[in-house]
Amino acid sequence: MIRNFLSTLIIIIILANILSCSRKEPVTPVINQSEEINALSKTSENVYILTAPRWKAKQTAAVEQAGGTVTFSHEESGIGVVTASAPDFLAIVLKNRAITGGSIDMMIPWQPPTEFVRFEETAITPGDETFFPLQWNMQAINAPAAWAAGYTGNGVRVAILDGGIDSNHPDLVPNLDIASSTSFVPGIPFNLDVGGFWHGTHVAGIVAAADNGMGVIGVAPEATLIGVKVLQGGSGYFSWIIMGVIYAATTANADIINMSIGATFNKDCLFEEPPGSGNFVRYPGECALLVAALNQAVSFASSQGVLVVCSAGNSGLNFDHSYDYTVQPAEASNGIAISATGPVNFAGGGTDFRRFASYSNSGHSLVHVAAPGGDDTLYPFGLWYYDMVLSTNVNGWAWADGTSMAAPAAAGVAALILERFPNMSVGALKNKLANTADDEGKTGHDAQYGRGFVNAYRACTE
Repeated sequence: MIRNFLSTLIIIIILANILSCSRKEPVTPVINQSEEINALSKTSENVYILTAPRWKAKQTAAVEQAGGTVTFSHEESGIGVVTASAPDFLAIVLKNRAITGGSIDMMIPWQPPTEFVRFEETAITPGDETFFPLQWNMQAINAPAAWAAGYTGNGVRVAILDGGIDSNHPDLVPNLDIASSTSFVPGIPFNLDVGGFWHGTHVAGIVAAADNGMGVIGVAPEATLIGVKVLQGGSGYFSWIIMGVIYAATTANADIINMSIGATFNKDCLFEEPPGSGNFVRYPGECALLVAALNQAVSFASSQGVLVVCSAGNSGLNFDHSYDYTVQPAEASNGIAISATGPVNFAGGGTDFRRFASYSNSGHSLVHVAAPGGDDTLYPFGLWYYDMVLSTNVNGWAWADGTSMAAPAAAGVAALILERFPNMSVGALKNKLANTADDEGKTGHDAQYGRGFVNAYRACTE
C-alpha cells in the first residue's frame, strides 16, 4: 500500500493538448436544424429496438409475423433487438398489442473526440506507485486512509461499459477478468479501441488500477474489473449499450456498472454533437422510446442489486433549468449521476480539490454526489495538465478530465463500501455513498455537489 510520496519525479510530456471537451466556458445549446443527418449514415435501416412489459414467446411471434428476426431479447427487462428488411416493418409490428413501443436503432456520439497529455513509458522509475504524488484525486477523497483501514474493494466486481480496455496494461492485468469481458461492437474485441487515448482504459484505472509498486493506483485497487465494450471511437448504438447493461447485470455478475458516457438531446431528437460542444443536430428515430428502453435496462440492473454509476456530462448546463433537454444515461431511472471537481494550479501548490469543475453539468434532480474529475480551464499556462486526472492509457498513462473521470472515482468508493457490506441493497448503497459524503457548496443538497463530495474513508468506516 502507499506509504510515502516521492520527492521528485522525472516526467516526459510528449503531447501538448488536453481533453478538448473541457477547455472552454460552459455553453448554451445552439440548435442547428440545418444539419440534418441522413438516416442511413447514422443508423442501420433494418435494426430496431422493441419494448414490452416482458419479452416472451408472443413478442417473438409478433416480430416474426411482421417479417422480422429477433437477434437479442431479454424477458425480464422486456427488450428485444430485431432486424427486418421491410420498410414498413415497424408500423406493422406496432399494431400487435404484444409490442408496446419501438424505434429504429441509432448510432450517436456518447463521448467527445479526445485529446490528452500522456507520459512516456520510460518515465517510470522504481518505487511504490511511481505516479501517486500526482494523483491529487486520491488525496481529495481520502482514499489512502480507507486503504490503511483495510478496505481495497476486494471481492467486488465493477463492469466498465465504455470503449476498449488495454488488457496488457501492467496496472490493470492483476484485476481484469478477461474471461467475463466482452464486446457488443460487432467484429471488434473488448480490448481494442482507436486512437492514442483509450477512454475505457483511463476510466478502468481510476476504479481499480492495482497496488503493484508502479504506475498509478485506483480507488479500489483490489476490485475486479470487467471490460464491456459498447462504443467504438466514442460512438455506439443504443442497442449496444442496452445489451451491455443487461450482460453486466446477469452473465458478468457485476456489483457495479460504470458508464462514463453521455448524450444530451431534446424531445425533437436534436443531439449534442460532439458531446459538450453546445451544437445540436437532428437524428432520425424515436428518442423517447430509445430512452425508455435504456431506462428499462438500467432499472433491470438495479432490480438485480447492481448499482449503475454514470457521468453527469460536460456541457456546463444546470438541468434544473434546462427543461427541454435530457442527458442520458445520467438521468436514467435508478442509476446515479456524478458531477466533477478539480483544482487550479496543483503544480504550484493549489489544493482546492473540491472546487466545482468549470464544465460539469449540475442540477438537484441530476447530481447524486460529486467526485474529482479534474479541470484545466482556469489555469491555461504552465503545468496546467497537473490539474487533470492521471490514470492508465493504452501503452502507458495519461492525464484527462471530465465527469467521465469523476464517475469511476465514485464507483470505486462504492466498491469499498460493498467490500465491508457485501449484502447491501442498491438503495442502501446509494444512501451510504451520499450520507458519508462531505457537504460542499451550499449547505445540504445542492445543484452542484448533490448530497456531497465522496469521502472514501468515511464511506467504508462509518
